[in-house]
Amino acid sequence: MVVRTRNLLSLARGISTSTFLRNCYVDVYSYNRKIDDLIKSGRLDLAVQLFESMPVHDVISWNLVIAGQARHGFPLLALNLFKVMASQGVRESSSTFSSVLAICSNAGFHREGYQVHCRVILLGFDSNLFVGSGLVHLYMSTGSHCIALKLFDELPERSLATWNLVFRGLCWLGRSDELLELYWRMELDGFKPSSVSFCYLIHACGIGAYLDQGKQFHCHVIKIGLSQSNLFVANALVDLYSSCRSLIDATKSIEIIPADDVISWNSIISIYTDHGLLPEALEFFARMQSWGKKPSVRSFVGLLNLASRTENSQFGKQVHGYVIKLGFDHGSVYVRSALIDMYGKCGETESSVSLFEESTERTLECCNSLMTSLLNHGAIEDIIEMFGFMIDEGVGLDQVTFTTTLKALSMSAMVSLTSCTLLHSCVIKLGFESDIAVSCSLIDGYSRCGHIEFSCRVFKHIPVLNTFCFTSIIAGYARNGMGREGLETFEAMIQKDLEPDAITFLCVLTGCNHSGLVREGQLVFEAMRSVPGLRPDQRHYSCMVDLLGRAGLLEEAEELLKLAPVKGDSVMWSSLLRSCKIHRNEKVGRRAAKALAELKPDDPAAYLQALSFYSELGDLDTAVKIRETIGRRKMSKDVGYSWIELNTPYTD
Repeated sequence: MVVRTRNLLSLARGISTSTFLRNCYVDVYSYNRKIDDLIKSGRLDLAVQLFESMPVHDVISWNLVIAGQARHGFPLLALNLFKVMASQGVRESSSTFSSVLAICSNAGFHREGYQVHCRVILLGFDSNLFVGSGLVHLYMSTGSHCIALKLFDELPERSLATWNLVFRGLCWLGRSDELLELYWRMELDGFKPSSVSFCYLIHACGIGAYLDQGKQFHCHVIKIGLSQSNLFVANALVDLYSSCRSLIDATKSIEIIPADDVISWNSIISIYTDHGLLPEALEFFARMQSWGKKPSVRSFVGLLNLASRTENSQFGKQVHGYVIKLGFDHGSVYVRSALIDMYGKCGETESSVSLFEESTERTLECCNSLMTSLLNHGAIEDIIEMFGFMIDEGVGLDQVTFTTTLKALSMSAMVSLTSCTLLHSCVIKLGFESDIAVSCSLIDGYSRCGHIEFSCRVFKHIPVLNTFCFTSIIAGYARNGMGREGLETFEAMIQKDLEPDAITFLCVLTGCNHSGLVREGQLVFEAMRSVPGLRPDQRHYSCMVDLLGRAGLLEEAEELLKLAPVKGDSVMWSSLLRSCKIHRNEKVGRRAAKALAELKPDDPAAYLQALSFYSELGDLDTAVKIRETIGRRKMSKDVGYSWIELNTPYTD
């Protein structure tokens, strides 16, 4: 209306329409320059006032104010301005869509972003490089990387900035494999990666733990001179080696960065704590703060995890105090869950429970940490009750929850086919049946309640078998006296080129022991001795001594016992004495009884076992002396009890 009135006045004064329009364009152009200058100088309010006072607006005017509102932290106002612009019939430009799509991506207005996408297609801007890049960014920010990559592939041309945009999105989503594949496509398209590209590529290698690929990128950045000249690339290398737990390379990478410019202080602290190097970690922790760098969640979690592994509650409490000082105890769920875990691993379960109860929000991480703390303390029934609490409160369940609950259940008197089946149903319903740790826990649970056939079913449905899977099923066979089946599974594992560890060998030997497979057990024991870097420990020797003793090979058992790495193991001597009693071997039995009495002079069980052996032999004089010793020392054996429950009828 203003334009129309001014047009009439101009004509009345005898000014031509073309001259009038040219004057209006000059006025709009000068207004736009002033608005742009005001926005760049930070005076957004004056820019908006000038915009509102303009007699005529063009698309550039709208673009400037929309972008200015977003730049100064008012994304919602910017989006509302775009809606007003569209309602007034002002046709958008590529710059309009680029700004609005960036707003929708960064501020989380994803639904509005999809509507803008429709508008982009309607006006034919989808083939524009800048608008197309904005759409790729939008869908990456929503996690829809498949749609984003499809839009990226449909772009008629690409720039290095567009490639970096895709790299950033995939890096943020943790899609390392797709990102590295795109890198090779980028090379084929003739684009050379920039420092920004290398930051994303190196970070992707860290996420996927692709150490060799990361080292190749490291060589590349050294070749073109970015490893020292670009601080972001240098810090990305520190993060890479920290994520891959390569201590030496991480240390070398951080040494070339000036101390006041190190962004990755928290990464290097984390890797030192992962390797148990507390003094070095604390040294970097102090240096970081001396340069004014603030510790992050990663630093505190690393230090608390180290306190958990070493069961150093004193150090853990010192870290806790600093956490409270900086406000991380309520500000980070990861720090709080690490605190709960630390106190639990250090045996202070009451502190773990108190921290959990003080939490304003009962998160999955905190619940899992409390469950592992309770498991460490042996509070089995409390873990099962905690599982029910998590279901009732809708906290959510993950693989850690199921693994901990199944382990607790297998240690409990409540383990049964019904309880395992119920948990198995939950696992399938929530999609965790393909998780290795959960599957192994199910195998263990079913085998402990005597239903090895269900353990076999779980084992057969695991998509990719590894050493842990085979060890779990072999342990199940051993537990149920099926040593032959355990040996066959062990052979199948070897045929798959999987390397057994010390636990695998122990489970095989236990199965041989329970099934009386003496020759097979000896072959497995000798095979373990021949594996480089793997030697039988006290548990393996104890199992073999028991196996040989049960078979009546008592002299061989005694000789093997003397070769054990730890001398004077009362459990092995007790096992040997028990076998001597069964096979009535007086010669070896007397030596075993003597050794047991010397190792356990205050243990009534050792004297009672020796008393039983001599009484069985008919050596009444020695038996009387032992009985007098027991009476003189006032020894008494603890009364045993059973977990077996009887189904007795109800009586009033």
